[in-house]
Amino acid sequence: MKCRITDYTHQSIHLSHRGISCHKEAAGGLRAPPITVTKIKTLLTDGAATVTCNSVCSAPECGIAPFSTRIVGGQDAAVGAWPWQASLHKDRHHICGGSLINNEYVLSAAHCFQSTAAFQITVYLGRHSQQSFNPNEVFRRVSRIINHPNYNPATQDNDIALLQLASTVQFTNYIKPVCLAAEGSVYSAGTNSYITGWGTVGSVPLPLPQTLQEVSVPIVSNRVCNRAYLGSITNNMLCAGLNEGGKDSCQGDSGGPLVTENDTRWIQGGIVSFGEGCALAKFPGVYTRVSNYQTWINQQISTNQPGFSVFMGGDSNTANTHLVSLWVTLLLSFVQLLFSLYVLS
Repeated sequence: MKCRITDYTHQSIHLSHRGISCHKEAAGGLRAPPITVTKIKTLLTDGAATVTCNSVCSAPECGIAPFSTRIVGGQDAAVGAWPWQASLHKDRHHICGGSLINNEYVLSAAHCFQSTAAFQITVYLGRHSQQSFNPNEVFRRVSRIINHPNYNPATQDNDIALLQLASTVQFTNYIKPVCLAAEGSVYSAGTNSYITGWGTVGSVPLPLPQTLQEVSVPIVSNRVCNRAYLGSITNNMLCAGLNEGGKDSCQGDSGGPLVTENDTRWIQGGIVSFGEGCALAKFPGVYTRVSNYQTWINQQISTNQPGFSVFMGGDSNTANTHLVSLWVTLLLSFVQLLFSLYVLS
């Protein structure tokens, strides 16, 4: 959003943001040394020259869920637990999920829109149930669908899309953007993640009133995942699920987020893409790896770009196991050293 105050242009969503780096236009089109703004009043009293802010104010906080009750195992989510979750409707029916990434764009999967025009889609935000009253929800029409230009429907590589809303939304406790995994993020095998959606449960529709579901699943390495999918898993994909099955995303969850908690902030690392059946043993769900698309996403969104955060983590139990193994190895080495010294003496 661009806000013009007298002769000063400030590209931001806040008019009183501190610490903005701005430049005054000098003669010949050169820029004078940057000005660090402490108050918007600084701009207003800086003379008659135009001062253009060179940096956009930091985006609103992403990945914050005020209502954080979690139920593991494919159960109803608490109201407001996943405030970025979007429900995408076509012909008044839920077809796919998505995630709010700023006040104007929703992230989803390209395979959801192969025969769909923007005017056919309605996005619901703040929705908890598909078949009951949702006092916290809003809906928006879609002005543009941006499928990744290299999306391959045969292999599902680059299965990612952006939906531009026809009008922006106001953030509330029930409608907030998620953080996105930045380039360089690492998802180790065993990392605990959550998937959410209104998809089918196995082969049957979600029971009435069709409440948003959540399930916790561990990340599966691409190497292991490729064994199940006969080498078709690319570096643009991320896998998650239990080896014994029973927990997974399913039809209707497509396009929805796979998120991981980093301290108190939730980061979306995956987009529900495809799988072999639903929750089948030894067939993890496959997700689009969000961190590989930071540049592409930013190229599509010119202002108020979404928040990206590098995720570096793994399951705490896995980490503890590695730590114990390290200590055991060191202890054995120390015992061997003592034994060698005893023999030599």
